[in-house]
Amino acid sequence: MKESLKNLFSKHYTIPKSDIVKDAMGKFSLTEKILFFGFAFVLCVSSLTLLWQVNDSFMVEIPSRGGTLTEGVIGLPRFINPVLAISDADRDLTALIYSGLLKATPEGTLVPDLAESYSISPDGLTYTFTLKADLIFQDKTPLTADDVVFTIQKAQDPTLKSPKRPNWEGVIAEKVTDREIKLTLKQPYSPFLENATLGILPKHIWANVGSEEFQFSQFNIEPVGSGPYKLKNIERNASGIPMYYRLEAFDQYVSGPALIKNFIVRFYQNNEGVIQAYENGVVDSLTNISPKQASTIRENGGRVETTPLPRIFAVFFNQNHSSVLVNKEVRQALNIATNKEAVVTEILNGDGIAIDSPIPPGLLQKNSIEGAKNQTYATEEERIAAAKKVLETAKWKFNTEKGLYEKTVSKKTATLTFSISTSNAPELKATAEMLKEMWGKIGVLVEVKIFDIGELNQNVIRTRKYDALLFGEIIGRDLDLFAFWHSSQRNDPGLNIALYANTKVDKLLEDARASSDADVRIEKYKALEKEVQTDIPAVFIYSPDFLYVTAKNLHGFNLSHVTVPAERFIGIENWYLETEKIWKVFAPK
Repeated sequence: MKESLKNLFSKHYTIPKSDIVKDAMGKFSLTEKILFFGFAFVLCVSSLTLLWQVNDSFMVEIPSRGGTLTEGVIGLPRFINPVLAISDADRDLTALIYSGLLKATPEGTLVPDLAESYSISPDGLTYTFTLKADLIFQDKTPLTADDVVFTIQKAQDPTLKSPKRPNWEGVIAEKVTDREIKLTLKQPYSPFLENATLGILPKHIWANVGSEEFQFSQFNIEPVGSGPYKLKNIERNASGIPMYYRLEAFDQYVSGPALIKNFIVRFYQNNEGVIQAYENGVVDSLTNISPKQASTIRENGGRVETTPLPRIFAVFFNQNHSSVLVNKEVRQALNIATNKEAVVTEILNGDGIAIDSPIPPGLLQKNSIEGAKNQTYATEEERIAAAKKVLETAKWKFNTEKGLYEKTVSKKTATLTFSISTSNAPELKATAEMLKEMWGKIGVLVEVKIFDIGELNQNVIRTRKYDALLFGEIIGRDLDLFAFWHSSQRNDPGLNIALYANTKVDKLLEDARASSDADVRIEKYKALEKEVQTDIPAVFIYSPDFLYVTAKNLHGFNLSHVTVPAERFIGIENWYLETEKIWKVFAPK
């Protein structure tokens, strides 16, 4: 046997007819040899190409973990803490580093995050959450029910003055087991589940920090959470001011490690600084840009993602401060004279939607824009004529000398004039001036008053010292309009800036927030919408788009439902920059 194998491998083999081929090639002329080898080369290349194409047809491209994304943010973080976060920089980093019992999805729903499951009692007063097993923080410490209860109690602590405190007032948080938490409400509140997205603090770090020292803890700027990214290092300038945070994917994040390995957040003092950084290639993505800047970036080949924001911008009338605005026909004429589509086109560059409702488009089953579209006119002259007709039908008379409408009642003459107060934001200033021009065409004299946002909030809005206020309201995903339109919210700190009072609307709001039936809530809000449109306590103008500039090679990104800028990071664990090819049979299902 051994000898047979030896003979087999030592035997000399030849290819049949190979000598004939050699002899034939030896007789080729130079030209014939060139042609022969040329055809042979083409045959080899074609065969290899065919084999590559066949192989490629059996392969699929899948996300690959790796890469670095750099985000530009305006401002410096002070409280990277879900209980204390107040600025966009705070909220951005908090969204990346922390996770809650539930999390929002790009589709606008809430799904379990740290929680494995939850249940709601039939009376809508008790919410019970069960945590997933083996949860840990980014410092490898276990995350348990104690941490959840601790976080809620800190949000409720009046000493901390947490912006989350109103959401948790009256809620009793109890640990049932290490993995189970019971939350008890005083009364039913259907949007309550939104509160369960609050990021969870590690009790073992914060328990020894007193309430008075809580805001000054180093962990507010060197956070430890359980979210998709953890802090790797902070790069500071010579003055010790942070220039950027370098984050890396947390391998034990409950939803799986993020595909983008590194995430860098760079800080800039203003809009101009972050735009310059983008143009210089220092940052890949940014927000807080104007529609005009977004248009320029698009023209230069940049990628700008947009999605409607659940916000409404309107002129809210303070009838307690301006006697002419008490007249419904005046408010009706102003509404007719407002070319809302022109505001969206000329000031927002089309990055928004004209509205005629206190509810942003898309939050009800019907499109809330229908009213705005019904007010379109063939020409601007028709619009002006329709508005003037409303005034004249109500006995307002045009004073040709003053160029204004006037009305005499009980020997007292009222002149159609009032002021609009707004902030110094470019879009709002431009909108106010545009409204002044539009309303001037129907004989209304409007004075535009511009304030810095701090002064506007403190000295104008809180004191309710304005005739009309051009301002925006953040409605949110839960569609709770109580704070904006209930009569109990007319005074500070309530957000009913139209000082609107309607007993039917009050009842609708109360019933809507107490109902757990989504269809019932929608019907209540439809009825509310109709009442508000009938009373005209405000001229609703537009709902803006959220604008986000990001890298061209970013995949897995879904910007569907955003209520605040930090929610652009929803689903960030699924974003990816790099890919690889594998055979289809090995691809994940």
